[in-house]
Amino acid sequence: MRIIPITASNMATPPDFIYLASQSPRRSQLLDQLGVRHELLLPGDDEDAESLEAQLRSEAPKTYVQRVTGLKLQAALQRMIRRKLPAAPVLCADTTVALGRTIFGKPENSEDAKRMLRALANRPHRVMTAIALGWAHGQAQACSESWVTFADLREDDIEAYVATGEPMGKAGAYAVQGVAAAHIAHMSGSYSGIMGLPLFETAQALRSIGFAL
Repeated sequence: MRIIPITASNMATPPDFIYLASQSPRRSQLLDQLGVRHELLLPGDDEDAESLEAQLRSEAPKTYVQRVTGLKLQAALQRMIRRKLPAAPVLCADTTVALGRTIFGKPENSEDAKRMLRALANRPHRVMTAIALGWAHGQAQACSESWVTFADLREDDIEAYVATGEPMGKAGAYAVQGVAAAHIAHMSGSYSGIMGLPLFETAQALRSIGFAL
């Protein structure tokens, strides 16, 4: 984790809430699990949030997820200022699934989801979630890396899972906390990180700015 320490001169009183710049209900639930009071800080119709997730040619998955998270943080901090909201730390996160150097983002449609699941079946793959916590005078960044292995999925398994609608909007076309769990043979690392917000790294970042947990 890269942290720029808070000092008395740059944050005299510890914050009592943060902004979460994410539409993911799972991330909000995980913050609730930590007892962190938070408010959503979501993009408006005037922002092209999806463009921030565009991949660069030959970009390594970990570099990609950290870069995208940093861009999301910059956009969210500007959003807070533009909307003249009360100043508070802003938390952003991004999750990516990678098989080797191939990045599996959110599926474009059901056929794309099936393609991803076929590729991931019975092959260990990485799930990386980067976080970035920013405030007026510094930021903390971290990246959690975990491994997941699906069983050997049959075509009817894939068809049935995609039919639930759960893969849509999920990196790698699955949600570890959902129906997909029935097909996961092994995982290692951070379960909350695979869900979308690694709680250990998030707690460390929050403590670095004086947030009481």
